Amino acid sequence: MISQTSNCHRFQPHPHINLRCLRRLKSSGLVFVQANVEEETETLDLNLKHKVEKIGINFDSSTPGQYTHQICPLCKGGQSKERSLSFHVNQNEKVAIWRCFNFECGWGGHFLADTQDGVNKVKFSKNLGEKTLRLEPLGDELINYFAERMISAEILQKNAVMQMVDDKNVIAFTYRWKGEIVNCKFRSITTRKFWQAKHGKRILYGLDGIKEGNTIVIVEGEIDKLSMDEAGVVNCVSVPDGAPQQVSLPSKKQDTRFKYLSDCNGYLDKASRIILATDSDGPGQVLAEELSCRLGKERCWLVTWPKKDEGTHCKDANEVLVHLGPEALRHVVETAELYQVKNSP
Repeated sequence: MISQTSNCHRFQPHPHINLRCLRRLKSSGLVFVQANVEEETETLDLNLKHKVEKIGINFDSSTPGQYTHQICPLCKGGQSKERSLSFHVNQNEKVAIWRCFNFECGWGGHFLADTQDGVNKVKFSKNLGEKTLRLEPLGDELINYFAERMISAEILQKNAVMQMVDDKNVIAFTYRWKGEIVNCKFRSITTRKFWQAKHGKRILYGLDGIKEGNTIVIVEGEIDKLSMDEAGVVNCVSVPDGAPQQVSLPSKKQDTRFKYLSDCNGYLDKASRIILATDSDGPGQVLAEELSCRLGKERCWLVTWPKKDEGTHCKDANEVLVHLGPEALRHVVETAELYQVKNSP
């Protein structure tokens, strides 16, 4: 609900935003308050523009007071590649707001113009928690689902894996930071679709489980992280949103997809050895390259996935666990090669 204070920006819907999108924006709980700034409009505009463009949104696409639609820098428009991000700068150029209406994304927030250096953090008024996300402990059906993948109830409980109250077939992977839920990824075992909590902070999955040590293992998905735990591999985390389709050069302006690395740098910068255990397919190799470029190839090591039968290799950590067992998975991690050496011509 938009604040009714006289100094607040009052929401006016763009004529091309449909009713469904409008309801989502109203239900997001965002409150946009104008900053108390005395500088000239031009200074405010440049300051606000810097903040907006640093997270990958095209500031110049918007005329003050009007709404524009562009490709969301977070979800890239989803499978349909639609312009799902609605972006607005108010008439005084003191507030910029955005919301992605892609059902599987929902990213949104606001920036206020001010005179501080750097970029303000995106703030949301809703707190994530088991109650607000409507989560409950795993039932027998999902525990059996994981058992078929050789993941025990003990590991599930250790990682606070839950399920939705309203749909017992949806797994809820809770992302926790210092014990608090900051994000949640949902996975339906019937439709195999993924989606994340609308107001979540994108961090590495399993971050709270990292202990003091020189080595960190990074995998491509939550189930692979749980598989590493099952095999006794410590200090393992998963990226929050899978692998990209192609390599992109790191850019301070548009590198929003991998912002979680800098947000978690306090954990990663202490590691002298980072083992990349991404999937063996094309996107998995792309992800390994992207991560090594940002983390430093001189401290990145890459696993080699073994054969699961005469004709095929294992694709990821869970396939090794299921087909070859926990000892084989530990061996894969222990025999990882330096990234620069393994990928040299």
